[in-house]
Formats: sequence, structure tokens, C-alpha cells
Amino acid sequence: MIVLKFGGSSVADSERLDKVVNIIKSHAANDQVTVVVSAFGNTTNLLTTALQSASIQDNKYLDSLESVFDKVDAISESLELSEATTKAITRYKEELSKMLEGVFLTREAGPRITDKILGTGELFSSLLLVEKLNSSGSKAIWKNSYNFIKVSDENGEKKVIQKPSYRLMQSLLQHDEVVVLPGFIASTENGVPTTLGRGGSDFSAALYSAGLEASKLFIYTDVSGIYTADPRVVKQARPVEQLSYREALELSHFGAKVLYAPSVQPAFEKKIPIYIKNTFEPDAQGTLIQDLSTDKNTTTVSGITHLKSISLITVEGAGMIGRFGFAKRFFEAIGNERINIILITQASSEYSLCVAVATEDAHRAKAVIDREFALEIETRRIQPVTVVSDLSIVALVGEQMKSHTGVSGKLFSSLGANNINIVAIAQGSSERNISFVIEQKNVKKALNTIHERFFERQRKQVNLFVAGVGTVGSRLLNILNNQKQHLLEKLSIDLRVVGISNSRTMSFIPGGHNLEDWKKPLESGKPASIETFISTLTDLNLRNSIFIDNTASDRVANTYYELLSQGIGVVTCNKIACSSDLDNYKTLQKESIRGQVPFFYETNVGAGLPIIDTLKNLIDSGDSVNSITAVLSGSLNFIFDTYNGTESFESIVRQAMTGGYTEPDPRIDLSGLDVKRKLLILARESGYPLEIEDIKTAPFLPEKAANSTSIDAFLDALKENESHFQSLFENANSKGNKLKFVAELFKDENDQLIATVGLKAVSPDSDYYNLSGSDNILILYTDRYRSQPLVIKGAGAGADVTASGLFGDIIRASNQR
Repeated sequence: MIVLKFGGSSVADSERLDKVVNIIKSHAANDQVTVVVSAFGNTTNLLTTALQSASIQDNKYLDSLESVFDKVDAISESLELSEATTKAITRYKEELSKMLEGVFLTREAGPRITDKILGTGELFSSLLLVEKLNSSGSKAIWKNSYNFIKVSDENGEKKVIQKPSYRLMQSLLQHDEVVVLPGFIASTENGVPTTLGRGGSDFSAALYSAGLEASKLFIYTDVSGIYTADPRVVKQARPVEQLSYREALELSHFGAKVLYAPSVQPAFEKKIPIYIKNTFEPDAQGTLIQDLSTDKNTTTVSGITHLKSISLITVEGAGMIGRFGFAKRFFEAIGNERINIILITQASSEYSLCVAVATEDAHRAKAVIDREFALEIETRRIQPVTVVSDLSIVALVGEQMKSHTGVSGKLFSSLGANNINIVAIAQGSSERNISFVIEQKNVKKALNTIHERFFERQRKQVNLFVAGVGTVGSRLLNILNNQKQHLLEKLSIDLRVVGISNSRTMSFIPGGHNLEDWKKPLESGKPASIETFISTLTDLNLRNSIFIDNTASDRVANTYYELLSQGIGVVTCNKIACSSDLDNYKTLQKESIRGQVPFFYETNVGAGLPIIDTLKNLIDSGDSVNSITAVLSGSLNFIFDTYNGTESFESIVRQAMTGGYTEPDPRIDLSGLDVKRKLLILARESGYPLEIEDIKTAPFLPEKAANSTSIDAFLDALKENESHFQSLFENANSKGNKLKFVAELFKDENDQLIATVGLKAVSPDSDYYNLSGSDNILILYTDRYRSQPLVIKGAGAGADVTASGLFGDIIRASNQR
């Protein structure tokens, strides 16, 4: 004997009933079958609406009633109904109409009439399913659950009387035909119709499986089993192949909609295997719930589930400490109001006690606690009760968690890395469930973060938000596109560019832009502003979010603290933030460390060269920097390496601009400001607390160029002063020297720190002499590298190497998430 249960979505129309019939026939070929069926999809909701409308004398109840009859008629018309079924359906329709009319006239719907009205849907669906089976060549009979499931009513609470019900069910074993029964409905010992409440049809099926001692219980629904998480929230969620009874109870209690735990308790008690299957994909494996020993269940975590609309009620105060009976009074007060407590947590100091309840019960719970402890609150032995709403409970469930260390560590570290604050935590001694309370706005991010951590070991999804898609930004997007598959296969990182912005427009695609064609959505995007870009980024609240700044904008740089404080990583080639005032630099560093949020700016100095990371590693390992000498401007090195007087200085500068070597505003490069910023960053990374004013500059620009108010005016001034640059070149060249823009940091004979940048004529024996093109060089003398310096040399400017450096930082940031 097996029992099959079909939910409302499975029997919503005639076409779906055909699928149900095929499933029943396939089972009946090998086993004796009993079928329990819910009302046609949405029928119970329509009957509830009709009942509510009728009770306030609203004629709209007739519309709801007509919708129910339309469903019944649509299926009836596709069948040749037997005379008995036709009469039964007609009778139930008439009874339903009369009952609702009575409610309309009296404005009253007592429990008995309510139960009878709400249970009519199952009568219709079960009768028509029998007709459908018989018309397909099967042999099926209809039986009424009123005659088999008996209920007592104790203090207004319905309770199934199992032993008498099971005895009555034994007669069903005598039938060779497929027995079809309506779910949800039952009757009292006196024969008064009633219902089984929430999950009633599942409850009916579980009762029949227990009463008939079935070998299996199949629950057919519209999903392929119990999922690792809600698939509407976590797209990567997948069906769980098998669960223990206790795991299923935990998951269903905290919101897994496929199963309502109390309803299948009879099957659990008899250890009957339960199969959760999909009516529309009957060959899919689904989920098997059975009595699993821990050695059979190899999965550490079986699923994640959550409850929305939760409020946390907290009572605290010194008057609670060591007071016998306080908890008893607290829980009795809430229990007497019939308020369900979902989660409990108490500090070991006994100073505070928190409970989570449904938000709809929160104010009632607060009122009853305030009354119970009015004296203690008045005398300030305890503080006034607080209620925090807009919360959710998330639960991590797994039978094997108790035998694996580190589960909590993985859970909470992954949440912390995504700036998800935990309001309360509870765990039972069985270690089967870790439950915690978070803000409701963080539920989606939390579920996806946890699911990725425990169920998607093959992949980490990282969401990128790119500000600035000029020369460097567009090259970066090209690299991301070209390397996407490599990252998935080799590093298990799925990079998605969710947001893109230039100075005019911005585009957001939560699933990620197609990087083959990112310009089209950007061109048709919304007007851009950095404030809106950041607010949209934070509102999306996606896990593993990283902001990439490819601009030279101070407004963009000023957003870093806001981003870091919200757990959003920052990768930047924009030097403004790290070369701003020292307090801001320190604040950003501290916030990154405090929240363990990635903040990478390797490309601030040397583009793609590993300068900053090398320096950090030296300092972190206990070394000390004694001096730095460097050529840090790829643009200036290109300009002075190329310029020989045959082409104008202005034309060489234009070449550097076209090649992407300079900042968007070349005045920043040629004034020495760019190099000052770089030296300042290196000094700070070396442990020297400098401000930019502490770095001296030896200017080489003529006054008109230095004071120009626009880029065009600057270039014109360079052209007008060509003789000035020819003179600089000839003076150096005549002595066999070359012009290099050099940055230096060292201590003089008085142990005073000296920091300078400026143009120098270097001789052939200089380390800088043969530095060509846009190359940079950094020469470090440290305590460890005292006699032989550490030298880093290579291309230090250009869109490709800068984009490559940014890409490297993105990978590092992704691995840190």
C-alpha cells in the first residue's frame, strides 16, 4: 500500500488532472494505491474570500462563489460524469450556495459553518478526479474523509483521535480499486463536519499512510522536492536528495513551504518514507525524507530556510539577575495570550531575555509583558520592554553539523564579510539548527551568501560596480570579459559587472552586463551621478560587492568610507583618497581592517607593477624603509625620453595623452602633483605620516603653463614656450645626461625626513639613465636591503597595464570576500 497526495496546483485544471491520472496509473501498476487530493488551485482562497464578504453582507461573495463553480464546471464539461457524481456535485453546489446565503443574511459564520464551507473544495476535486481516472480506463472509487478521520475539540483546539480513525481506515484495505479521498476535511465523533487546519491535506495523507501502514507516502506538488534554500530568493538552490525526519521538521518549521511539519507527524512516528515529488516533472528525483542514521547522511548542512516579518522583544535589567520565577512569569504571560514564540535567547548573565514573535503579535506581546512586569518597570528593576521589527529569522539546518567543527565559524565569517549584522542567535543542544535574527533587508544577501558558502563550493559570485569606462575602464571590461571563463574554471570565481557608469549615464543589470555589448545599455541608461550610483549599489545589497574606481574624481574618492563601512570592497586606480589628508587615509585603512573589507589601490603607484603590495609585505614582516628613490611617472618618463628637440614638446605631450599615459588632465602630471601623490602614498605605506605639503617640488614648467586654467590653454602655453623645453634638453644633452623626473624620500644627516620631487639631469651611471618609454623604477633601501637595494622596474603607465593591475586587485579582493 502506498499513499499519494496531490496539492491544489497539481489539480488546478483538466490538463493538470491528466498528469495526475498518469502518475496514479503508473503507481497503481505495481502497488495498491490510496489518493488524497486538495481542492482545485486557489479554490480554498476563493471560498475564504466568499465567506468574508458574505459575513459583512457584501454581494461580492457571489463573484467568488461563481469563480469556484466555474472551475468545477470547466473540468466537469471535459468528462462524461456518472449520474451519482452529477447528483453529488449538484448537491454540494446547492449546499454551498445556501450556507453562504445564510451567512450573508445573518452576518455570522460560526466555526461549524466555516469548516463545512471551506471543506467543499476538496469534495469537488476528489469526486472529479475519480471520474477522470475511470474515464481513462482505471478503476477508482470515491470515499469521504468525514467517515474516516475523527477529531475531538478540546478547549477550542482540534485534535485527531488517531486510534479510532486508524481502525475506521482499515476498511479501505479491502478495495482493489484506487481509493480517492478528499484531504483537509474530517468530522467529530458525533459526525459534525470539520477541517484539519493549515497543511490539512498533507495531514490527511500522513494519517492515511499511518492508519493503512503504507510502505511509502508520496506528496506531489509543483516543485521538485525540498530545496537547499528558497529558489525564489537563491537562484542556485537545488533539491535536497534526502533528509532525516528531524531535518525536515526543522526546515519546515522555519518556512520551507513544501512541507508543514505538524501535518506529516503521523508518518514520521511510523517511520514511513516520504517522497516529495513534482507533478509536472514526475521523473525528477525529488526529496526523500526517512529515518536516516548519521552515518548515512553525509551532508554537513542540508538546507537554509527563513521566516519573514519577525519582531524581537527584549526585556532586560539588573532586577532579572538571580530572580527565581522570572522566566516562568514571562513565558506564561505570553502563552496565556496564545502568542507563539519562534526563537528564544538569553544572556548567560541573566541580564536580558529576547524572544522572536511574528510581527503581527508583537504589540500584543509587549502589552502583556508590560502588564505582567508593571511593578518591576515602575521601580526600574527592569527596563521598559523594547520591540524591534522588520527582522527575519534565518536557520541553517543539518543533522551532521554536530559532528563537524567550524560550521558556525564559516557561517558567521561569511555574513560578517558582507556586512550583515546579527541581532540574535539561538542554537539547540542537538546542534541540528543554528538560527539567527537579521534585518529583513539583508535576507536575500544573507541567504545567497550562506548558500554559496555551504552549497556552491565550485563557485563564488562577485558583483562588480565600475565607475569610469574611459580608456582604462573600457580595457578593464575587456579583460574581465576575456578572462571570465578562465576565472570560473581555475579560480571558481564568477565575476558579474552589475553596475557601469561614465560621467553621463549609468546602467544596472542585477544579473550582470553582457561584456560583449556593455555600451548599449549604458548609452540608454539613466543620467549619472555618483550619489545615485552609490545609493543604487547599496540598495541592491548584493553579496560580495566590489566598487571599482577608474576615475580621477575627488567626488568619487570621497565615497570610499561610505562603501567600506557598508561592507563593500573598493579597488581603485584613483590616487586622490590615499593622497588626501592623513586622517582620511588612516580612517579608510582602519575601516577596511575593522570590517575586513577589501581596499586595494596597487595601481595608485606604478600601474600594474607590484610596488605597494611589496612595500606592505616588507613592513608587515618587520622591515623598515630607510630611503626611496624612484621615477614614478610613466607619462613624464615617456615625454622626456621621447623629446629630443626635433618634435615640439607640446606634440610629445599630446602623444602621451593619446597613449593613455597621462591623467585625463595632463597638468596633474606635468606639474609634478601626480608624482607627489605617489611618493606620499609610498611614504605612508612605509610608516611615515606625511601630508602632501611636506613634499617639496622643483617645478620645471614656465609660469604661463603652470598657471593655465584649462587643458587647451595649458597645451597652447607649452607650444608658445618651446624654447624653454629645448633649453632644458640641450643643457642636459650637452653633458651626456638625460632628463628624468625623480622622487626621493630619505633622512638627512640630522635624521630629518626629506621628501622631494623634481626634474633632474641624470648621468649615464644613474639607475634611471636607461629607463625608456613609460617605464618606472623604484629603488628601496631598507634594514634588510641595506647594501644592495630592492629594485622594481617595468612599465608604469598606460591603459593596458593599469587595467591589468586593477584586474589583479579585483581577484585579490574577490578571494578576500
